[in-house]
Amino acid sequence: MINAKGLTKKYGDFTAVDSVSFDIAPGEIVGLLGHNGAGKTTIMRMLTGFLEPSAGSIRIAGMNITERRSDIQKKTGYLPENCPLYPEMTAIDYLEYSAELKSIPLKRISGAVRDAIRRTELGAKAGHPIHTLSRGYRQRVGVAQAILGDPELLILDEPTNGLDPSQIQHMRTLITGMGKNSTVIVSTHILQEVQAICDRVIIILDGRVALDDTMKGIQRSERLLLSIDHGPEKARGRLVEIKDVQKAEFLSAEGRQNHYALTLEPAIAQDGLAAATPGIAKAVLDLGYELYAIHPEKRGLESVFREINSTNGETRHAS
Repeated sequence: MINAKGLTKKYGDFTAVDSVSFDIAPGEIVGLLGHNGAGKTTIMRMLTGFLEPSAGSIRIAGMNITERRSDIQKKTGYLPENCPLYPEMTAIDYLEYSAELKSIPLKRISGAVRDAIRRTELGAKAGHPIHTLSRGYRQRVGVAQAILGDPELLILDEPTNGLDPSQIQHMRTLITGMGKNSTVIVSTHILQEVQAICDRVIIILDGRVALDDTMKGIQRSERLLLSIDHGPEKARGRLVEIKDVQKAEFLSAEGRQNHYALTLEPAIAQDGLAAATPGIAKAVLDLGYELYAIHPEKRGLESVFREINSTNGETRHAS
């Protein structure tokens, strides 16, 4: 669906996006993450045709965005982080106006607007002027205009801004449902949202792609976490003698329990740590150690994001 190659955006001497490339298949839900100023919003604006890249190319649904910008924009739904709304309009008037701008055929506008209102649960406020709506309802109006006409490509920048927990859960369901027929790019600072709805994550660091992997790939680990009754001075050297153990790292001690992280040989880890765990546990017991716990390390998106965004001891934060 999307092929971005060598995307670069410069403002004078400042490079906001530096040679970014990725492919996104139809129906994928992709999380776009990065610290403040990483270049995420610039990338999304280039994908929508709002900004021209300084270098590189974008093809969406086989079309070059430079040559067929208008055609691509008709297939695209976009929610900017601070969605511009017309406060004096009612929600339904704004959506009808947005539908006309998207060139939705006149005979389909009424149905498209009703469908967007239903899916975003805006019915109770559809006839109210936008300036009278709460932040959460204004956000829903923005999402409703983005999904008008079931676009093939949906780009959402901070879609859960201002929503309460129940509304966030509804938004998750809506985005997941959109992924059945649309390609979706979601940028949010709430990592739990990405973990809950996305198939894949692209992390941008200082204008470059720092990570591009599936959620399953991100959560995959090469380490087993182990708790035994011996400290590192006696145990660490012997633990690395166990077959398939590449490295033993001492983590901490609590009373009699000493906690280690065992890094296994890559070929073993690739086959699945769970399958290797019984053999490692038996080897630990054969060494004469008391085994309190052993299990594969669980890597979450938050820990991976933190690792990538820690530079020179300074941790950047998602946005």
